[in-house]
Amino acid sequence: MQLENFPQFGAVPPAEMAKMAEQTAVGKTKKHPRITLMLAFLAGLFISIAGMFYTTVSAGSGSMPYGMAKLVGGISFSMGLMLVILCGAELFTSNTLLLMGRATGRISLGAIAKNWTMVYFGNMFGSLVFVALMIGSGQYLSGHGAIGQSALYIANAKLGHTFGQAIILGILCNLLVCLTYWLSLSARTAAGKMLACILPVAAFIAAGFEHSIANMYLLPMGLIIKHIATPEFWAMIGYSPSDFANINLHNVLMMNLIPVTIGNIIGGGVMVGLSNWFVFLRKQG
Repeated sequence: MQLENFPQFGAVPPAEMAKMAEQTAVGKTKKHPRITLMLAFLAGLFISIAGMFYTTVSAGSGSMPYGMAKLVGGISFSMGLMLVILCGAELFTSNTLLLMGRATGRISLGAIAKNWTMVYFGNMFGSLVFVALMIGSGQYLSGHGAIGQSALYIANAKLGHTFGQAIILGILCNLLVCLTYWLSLSARTAAGKMLACILPVAAFIAAGFEHSIANMYLLPMGLIIKHIATPEFWAMIGYSPSDFANINLHNVLMMNLIPVTIGNIIGGGVMVGLSNWFVFLRKQG
């Protein structure tokens, strides 16, 4: 018998994936604002949990080969996209695909702007709540300060790009993030969707690309640790606040979150969303 007689098996064909993505995009704009905000808050928490996992497994990895350390960190971070996709949360970076609905004429620009605004700031609130919980827990002091040191290293590196570099790194990141979501549409099982999350996410983490929502956790963690850590902490890790000069509020906003968000919109909404609209959903004239 042919596989197509058993729709529960095999991958969803690409044309059907595009239709599913468009229908999902339309549904996102029709949710009650309170539901959207709560799901966005949860997505911020989920991505922050993955950021915590990534920071923790990266602690003390300096003795590992660079690529292997990045691979381990990337695999751990993939848990965030698994949680978002399987729990149905609202993540700004994947919601850039709403541009598909605009291209097909089913979603207005006003509806997209409203959704993006609610989801972006809902993600930010969820991320900052998790930052507060992690700082309050003192987890960054674990491993004789190694986890806090890891958080500082990550934030300092992310704030060392030029504005243009941050845009490009944001484009590349959300190209992979939205491809992760796209691949998950092809899977018919939870296990398949989880597997689809691993390699694209590990790739963007390993390559050092920039994800605006992940940075809403990773950057505030570094910023707060830099400003509240005690002299004992700095003595444990053998550094001082001056060694992390890139970490300041101006750089967080102007040299990372703003350009990375611009890049994320281009990488996800244009490179993945509109390209698939052009191939699969555009009316042939």
